Amino acid sequence: MRKIAYNNDDRTPRTSHLVMCPRGDVFISGREHEMTVNTNSLLPAVKSPKTYEEQVEIIKSKGFVVEDEEKCIDFLHRANYYRLSAYFLPFKKEDGTYLSDTNFSKVQRIYDFDCRMRATLFECIEEIELFLRTQLSYEMGHKYGALGYLNPDNFSDDHNSEKFNNNLERCIEANKRSLVVKHHIKRYSGQFPLWVIIEFFSMGMLSYFYSDLKTPDQKHLARIMYSTNPACLKSWLRCITDLRNLCAHSARLYAWIFTAAPRTEKRMSYQLDRSLFSQIMVLRELYPMKNRWNSTVAAEISALVDEYSEDILLRHIGFPENWRELLFF
Repeated sequence: MRKIAYNNDDRTPRTSHLVMCPRGDVFISGREHEMTVNTNSLLPAVKSPKTYEEQVEIIKSKGFVVEDEEKCIDFLHRANYYRLSAYFLPFKKEDGTYLSDTNFSKVQRIYDFDCRMRATLFECIEEIELFLRTQLSYEMGHKYGALGYLNPDNFSDDHNSEKFNNNLERCIEANKRSLVVKHHIKRYSGQFPLWVIIEFFSMGMLSYFYSDLKTPDQKHLARIMYSTNPACLKSWLRCITDLRNLCAHSARLYAWIFTAAPRTEKRMSYQLDRSLFSQIMVLRELYPMKNRWNSTVAAEISALVDEYSEDILLRHIGFPENWRELLFF
């Protein structure tokens, strides 16, 4: 491998630390141009695209039984093969081969289960987001005023006001075509009361907003909203932010291990871990209408698990034996 690095201004070659590029010959960074000439690459060649028919053959070569190739191809028209291949993982053995004689329709059913579970959870998270926006803006707006969120003194010492203000500007820029933003720019010179600007906050911004509040404010909000403590609430908000992002981008939830385990509240009878079921238990805690949880979210999840019981394995979604007892209030 031969490498040349140039300074931007005089094009004088100079030495620098080795930069490995995944593929390709040119790497450009900051103040220098580095050109890597790969004369003896050890990297494998990028795979070539496969037709739907070829994808079916790959599926069959892994040991899956495809009873109806036309239906399989129709399914592949809807589900990108690369994305779908992640659903093969539960059938993969330690030696790298797959369980033989597994009907491909079982993979399809698991895929459909995952899609429907995401839709149910995403709708639930949206309701939690709306509740959080309302409560945060109401409580903090009344305590510090309409524009109090712009004053760093109203936050803890951990608050990064520069980063926060940059995020606010991005919110406004991303929604500059909305009538709300146009109205406040024209009539109020771009001043947005908290209860207005918070409607453009992402789940991540809501989480950080709460985490950056002063400890007394965190305790007050955690108590009046969820009868819990700030440590638990901060942990739960971070976790559902990750869950929301997975759902919003149609990522796989089945047999997925989440980045962090939510903090377990003392009153809980179940130890939370990094499984999907633990994420659902967090949603149960955060859902604002406890009387509706049983008849909506819990009922839909229960029905889904029952409908696909012959295709899914409860351990792949972290559901314990007494999951139904834990799920419902």
